[in-house]
Amino acid sequence: MTETAGERPPLGRRERKKAATRQALADAALRLFAEHGYDQVGIRDIADAADVSTTTLFKHFPSKEALVFDEGDELKAALLAAVRERPAGQSVPRALRDHVLRSRIPKGEHADPRFTQLLELVDATPALRAYSRRMWMQHEIELASAIADEIGAPADDPICRALAHFALAARDLGHDSPDPEAAVNRAFDLLEHGWSGAGDGTSAENTANAENAGNAGNSHRAES
Repeated sequence: MTETAGERPPLGRRERKKAATRQALADAALRLFAEHGYDQVGIRDIADAADVSTTTLFKHFPSKEALVFDEGDELKAALLAAVRERPAGQSVPRALRDHVLRSRIPKGEHADPRFTQLLELVDATPALRAYSRRMWMQHEIELASAIADEIGAPADDPICRALAHFALAARDLGHDSPDPEAAVNRAFDLLEHGWSGAGDGTSAENTANAENAGNAGNSHRAES
């Protein structure tokens, strides 16, 4: 029988020690990167700060970039849960919009200062931005599958794959914008309502032109 999350046995001493070492390394890395800049901190600096060897560091993290992104499985689980556990009546694009905004733009007095610091570090470091995007976009296929399950579509449905791809890509919009939240919202307006709801008037203008052309043709035929 499969154990539920609440029935999992507590971690043993060895697992607790490994988890504590991993957390100490991640915390040391974030602190040093914030204090000195990502490019100025080396692997040995981080290992020394956590009081472990570089060999031990690489047992927990395959690269320097990975030290910053210590919760890949948790991020994926939260992303899929945003679709599967959304409130009744809420659309999939709306659920993804809300999740992306929460994960990209922390707000209010309850925002985790460490999370805010992490986002600022990533935004300011091109290498971390590129790594973060690669790690985030790798969830595309699983997200598309979750969307397909929710709407009863085939697993390889191209619309589900497209929504998954562009919803994930929308997270990185607005890096250089004075209002990143507005940039993300505009992208999701397009995903949720289509081009006709984008609000730039282009589609409406084309529709009006087509209707006028059709009316003119009907008038011409009537006169004939």
